[in-house]
Amino acid sequence: MFKSLKIYQLLFIRLIIILSGSGISIFLFQKGLVFTAIFGLLIIFLLVVEMYFYVKNAFLLYDRTITSILQNDFTSDFSKHKSYQNYSNLFKLYETLKNKENEQVSKDIIYRSILNNIETGIIILQKEGNDWNIFLMNDYFSKHFDVPKVTKWNYLKSHLPSLCEIIEEQSFQEIKTSLEIRVNQQDTQTFVMQTSRSEIYNRDYCIVLLESIQNVIEKKEKEAWVNLMKVISHELLNSITPIRSLSQNLQDLVQQETISAEDLDDMKSSVATMLRRSDHLQQFVESYRKLAMLPSPKKEKIELLQWIENSLQIMAPLFKKEQIEVINTIPFDRKLNIDPQQMEQVLINLLTNCIYSLKETQKKQIIISAEVKEKRTFIMITDNGSGIEKEIESKIFLPFFTTRKEGAGIGLTLSKSIVEAHSGYLAYRNEEEKTSFVICLVDS
Repeated sequence: MFKSLKIYQLLFIRLIIILSGSGISIFLFQKGLVFTAIFGLLIIFLLVVEMYFYVKNAFLLYDRTITSILQNDFTSDFSKHKSYQNYSNLFKLYETLKNKENEQVSKDIIYRSILNNIETGIIILQKEGNDWNIFLMNDYFSKHFDVPKVTKWNYLKSHLPSLCEIIEEQSFQEIKTSLEIRVNQQDTQTFVMQTSRSEIYNRDYCIVLLESIQNVIEKKEKEAWVNLMKVISHELLNSITPIRSLSQNLQDLVQQETISAEDLDDMKSSVATMLRRSDHLQQFVESYRKLAMLPSPKKEKIELLQWIENSLQIMAPLFKKEQIEVINTIPFDRKLNIDPQQMEQVLINLLTNCIYSLKETQKKQIIISAEVKEKRTFIMITDNGSGIEKEIESKIFLPFFTTRKEGAGIGLTLSKSIVEAHSGYLAYRNEEEKTSFVICLVDS
């Protein structure tokens, strides 16, 4: 019954008992019952002592709970103090914060585990006053740069001065640059460094990411080789499998004692198919050789409009046949330092792509435009055709990737390689129902 009462209610009951006992003891003393009165006063004294310790324990429990919350110490168990009904909400608060703390600790463990398994060097700096300390350093950074997991910025600076000096020069602000760092007393390696600054709950953090350029290149090279081997193996199997099957069929026919007219027709058909597949395989190998052995550009000064007009003249019969209107809107002329033959091939490849894109379009139109920005010349070839589906936009420059049955899949790849050999780039844009290829050439 008393367990459900609040502290102040229990204190009130104790006070009533003590006051009542005192009154009864005084009454007994007046009646001459001295020993009974003394016994009653003794009991009252014991009740006062018990009330003192009860109040003391109640306040100690309150202080202990509050202290645990303030110090993030959630190791205590207050379930045995449920008799203190006044503190039920306090205990609930404690349990709620305890669960949140455990959840946060679990998340921290997971996040640190993720960061420690990333093959990128990561350090997170935290500002304390005017100084910076290391809040977190992942395993990759520590092992790769042979730096113990320290907490002081000056100690890290003594190990990696080139890294720390760049960060200090930029006042711990956001930067992206490359730098050379000597790793494990070996040759220097080039790293891409990127930093970001963020403020969370009035705490200032600086996040530093370091990634080896060599690792990035090796990863990209591996992905490129895997994709290339997939394409090559696919093409080889597409040709070798039917050739082998037809060869087996021919072998069976040749081993017969007599060859009928029907068998002879089968043999002729098989040989013709084998020749077609062999020609396709030869064309594929030639295409690969053309990509792999692209000669260096033999640059010479040529007028922009002359280069454009030369390419348009070559393509004029096809434009006439397909009823395509070509509009050259370039309002200026300027000299470009390019290989005329190679860059004509680029324009021819892009214009051929436009012709294919315009197959299903009623009013076919190709617009050629150009502009100059910051010593760069941009040439845009735009058509109003069907465009390129978003699902394959990222693949259009891959070797041997094509959506045409008769295509070899090297036109855009070869064009991209030629433009890059001229220190420029080739890009694709799809906006407002128009498809554009942009050639960027740097003036030299």
